[in-house]
Amino acid sequence: MISLSLAEIAAIVGGTLHGTDGTPVVTGSVEFDSRKPAPGGLFVALPGEKADGHDFAAKAVEAGAAGVLAARPVGVPAVVVPPLPPGKAHDRSVALTGDSDGSGAAVLAALGRLARHVVVELSRAGLIVVGVTGSSGKTSTKDLIAQLLEPLGPTVAPPGSFNNELGHPWTALRADETTRHLVLEMSARGPGHIAELAELAPPRIGVVLNVGSAHVSEFGSRDVIARTKGELVEALPEDGLAVLNADDPLVAAMAGRTRARVVFVGESPSARIRAEDITLDEQARASFRLVTPDGQARVNLPLHGEHHVGNALSAAAAALELGSTVDEVAARLTAVQRRSARRMEVITRADGVTVLNDSYNANPESVRAALKALVSMSRGRRSWAVLGVMGELGADTVSAHDEIGRLAVRLNISRLVVVGEQAAAMHTGASHEGSWGEESTLVPDTDAAIELLRAQLRPGDVVLVKASNFTQLWRVADALLEDQAEGGVA
Repeated sequence: MISLSLAEIAAIVGGTLHGTDGTPVVTGSVEFDSRKPAPGGLFVALPGEKADGHDFAAKAVEAGAAGVLAARPVGVPAVVVPPLPPGKAHDRSVALTGDSDGSGAAVLAALGRLARHVVVELSRAGLIVVGVTGSSGKTSTKDLIAQLLEPLGPTVAPPGSFNNELGHPWTALRADETTRHLVLEMSARGPGHIAELAELAPPRIGVVLNVGSAHVSEFGSRDVIARTKGELVEALPEDGLAVLNADDPLVAAMAGRTRARVVFVGESPSARIRAEDITLDEQARASFRLVTPDGQARVNLPLHGEHHVGNALSAAAAALELGSTVDEVAARLTAVQRRSARRMEVITRADGVTVLNDSYNANPESVRAALKALVSMSRGRRSWAVLGVMGELGADTVSAHDEIGRLAVRLNISRLVVVGEQAAAMHTGASHEGSWGEESTLVPDTDAAIELLRAQLRPGDVVLVKASNFTQLWRVADALLEDQAEGGVA
């Protein structure tokens, strides 16, 4: 963050000073976790269901924080913000922080105003903000973009999927005078959310990956999801760039909603930046020819799953826009690393059992991609798909789960283990599609899945673990790896 006095911060966020004359200067980072004190930083006191950050304000200042951003006086130097009236911001704060009196909404709104001020000031000095959205692949693409831009200058990006009303401003405030690129992942739970995030940190480059069925229960339809994702390109300036997936009609149609230049990416011949001659190796890692108006180069992605090709093309478009050459992009894509946990994380145990841990989240599109990666990786080995519920699908819940079960049969996956009654339609679909017997098993919980796998896995098997994050199905992958922790990383 740029250096600001508490008095300046109070003026920016519309707060009042308490316990200070406003002269202390924030020179460190902005933190909301009192266990991560930042000397000279700003502690954000957020209320929650289990703990209230206001109770830890004094501890944060004792640890070196210059002051606190709070909803009430806390007995130490603080900027106190007034409550917000009830409304959408209040409702989202309750969902995010667990508070019920609106104090969290007030602090989050103030944090957003502070982030906008900092980003706008830095943008005047040359900071480029890259926003990424889509129904799936946001985190992986954000990680790819960051790795391609880092050689061009200091780059800030969020850890994991820290992409909501808290993660967005927190990440933006990691930028300072030395930062050249700020890469932000943008999520939404309803119309207007991406527009609000874009207002907080105005993007120069906007990347839209796809429009799927994730969160359709909250949006109502894929058309509404598309309208919401398109809020990103609507926020771009005339001298900005919209990177759109030519292979997704709902994304391609967003070209008419932006003032910015548009670059289409994909496998379509009409894509300006495209992938040709795609092949997969025995670990489902894709190689392809990167084709651009400025030349071609071979890319050998070290990431597992063909779906990463589209993510890589989007990242390439951003890097080419910001000064990289085609050869540089290809070389950097070939050297990228997986940075976020539980996303196509492949580990092989000492006995040859390969665990494909993609358990961070799940929707129909991402599960299909993971199943195809499983098939590519097995190739003569027994394949196991351990799948749990895909959340927030609304009226499509049963049919979507049924279709995934049927797909597992059509892909000739050896064994399907469905975890939890909420996902039972997967088991039903598989049984009806292939008249399966023991090939598909419905178990009540993760413990039962672990017990089954421990009893029936054989050396050389390949196991995919995937479900929506709230199911904690990652416990299955962790248990399998703990059994033989001496295995090497693939």
